[in-house]
Amino acid sequence: MDLQSFMKGVTRRNPAEKEFHQAVKEVAEHVIPYINQHPIYEKARILERLTEPDRVVVFRVSWEDDQQNVRVNRGYRVQFSNAIGPYKGGLRFDKSVSLSILKFLGFEQTFKNSLTTLPMGGAKGGSDFNPKGKSNPEIMRFCQSYMTELQHHIGKDVDVPAGDIGVGEREISYLFGQYKRISGEFSGTLTGKGLSFGGSPIRKEATGYGCVYLAEEMLKRKDECLDDKICLISGSGNVAQHAAEKLIELGAKVVTFSDRNGFVHIPDGATQENLNYIIDLKTNQRGSLKTFAGEFGFTFYENEKPWKITCDLAFPCATQNELDKYDAQILLKHGCQLVCEGSNMPTTIEGVHLFEEAKILYAPSKAANAGGVAISGLEMTQNSIRITWSREEVDRHLKTIMHKIHEQCVEYGNKGNNHISYLKGANIGGFEKVAKALLSFGVV
Repeated sequence: MDLQSFMKGVTRRNPAEKEFHQAVKEVAEHVIPYINQHPIYEKARILERLTEPDRVVVFRVSWEDDQQNVRVNRGYRVQFSNAIGPYKGGLRFDKSVSLSILKFLGFEQTFKNSLTTLPMGGAKGGSDFNPKGKSNPEIMRFCQSYMTELQHHIGKDVDVPAGDIGVGEREISYLFGQYKRISGEFSGTLTGKGLSFGGSPIRKEATGYGCVYLAEEMLKRKDECLDDKICLISGSGNVAQHAAEKLIELGAKVVTFSDRNGFVHIPDGATQENLNYIIDLKTNQRGSLKTFAGEFGFTFYENEKPWKITCDLAFPCATQNELDKYDAQILLKHGCQLVCEGSNMPTTIEGVHLFEEAKILYAPSKAANAGGVAISGLEMTQNSIRITWSREEVDRHLKTIMHKIHEQCVEYGNKGNNHISYLKGANIGGFEKVAKALLSFGVV
């Protein structure tokens, strides 16, 4: 089995889906050599089966805006694999949503969920609906219409959606209310719910916290710590905010945030006051970081990315393919020693190759941002036993899960001379568990 012929087949079957091709290639580069060492996986065509979703559901979502105009969007649910548990993955509401993006996210989710050690399969869904600028009643009507179709395809033991970009607690609440109304049952069929109706503590913080916990594990293995490390963060949304919160708590210096308008540089490191302002600005006002920079006297770099600032550690927490080959070269030139991906596939494949060749500490998103889905899995557990754990208990579970992810990366990514390829380790570690399950099931 060789990479070139395999990828040729993937692109032929999935034309014009560049994000999906990229995600598959990143995994295949490490998994195919592993498969060649374990012919039973090749004979059973495990990787070919994992690159074909179990099913793709596409549907119309009709709704009425506040002016009583009928609007039409497209809804999706891509159920990739339930080999090790019910389908699990977020819903994304954004104008950029396409089948290619959802297939890449669902494919990644399969391996990410496997790494958590929790019994969850991989899926992703959403719509090209953009909640920005919409009123609460408009968002409610859209969510209710979306769930009216989606409810046919989900359930607590079938498929358990969660939030993602454009889908926060508000949207999950509207979706859950409609599901409950139609099904007549109160069950853990969605995660990311409010604490008053079955949600889990630190679900909102979990992706950012988990990313930092993994970085801490990686540094610890090198007898280093986060204290006084200069950190670049891209993004200023939920993941970026809570990664920054945890980094500041652990003694690191967060010197950048970014949004679609550019990035802000905070030379001495963000304070909790700075972070609180950003959270309010982005959560309640939907404002620009340019406002934040002006308020505190920091420099705002219009239409630029933060990677040109000298740092020790980098945390891309914005969106896919935000960090390209040129950005990777700049980070390496300035001595960056660790890149930990808080968002999904934020580094282009050329950038990934540069990090791997330089042998810096590089944690791919399927390992580094698994904290969010890990807490979603724990929310499912709490719903099943009709109990809510304390914030401290959930945080302990999260730290344990990120530690286990690190252990798998070390086990499968050891390249000798004390060098660990966390990319190789995450890809093979995530693949192995799912592959064994598929073999056990026979040809299905």
